[in-house]
Amino acid sequence: MTVTEMADDVAGLMAVRLRIRGQGLAEKLRRGGRLLPRKVRREAEYLLHACEQDRIPKLRMQLDQDRIASAYQACLTHLKPLGAAGRRRALFLDVLESAGFAVFAILAAVVLIVIWRL
Repeated sequence: MTVTEMADDVAGLMAVRLRIRGQGLAEKLRRGGRLLPRKVRREAEYLLHACEQDRIPKLRMQLDQDRIASAYQACLTHLKPLGAAGRRRALFLDVLESAGFAVFAILAAVVLIVIWRL
């Protein structure tokens, strides 16, 4: 897989998972890079830099293919789809978290009212 294909793959995943519009990885990082964790954004920026260097034949020889592969893998690991079971689990945990916070807030309010009445 070439560096350009890797960058296009990461850009496509960013479009699907993060709903970022734009042409290419550079514009998608500029528009929505803040949605990525710092480490993943740094790896995507390295992949973009390597893609730009890959276009110049003299600089192509200086590219570290292992580093590019690890950057691509880090981006894929973060952006790959969860699957149906993962989405259901995430939805269940979100609902459970919201309900738990609501119960905690109500109990805190009741305790404060009881203390205030005494």
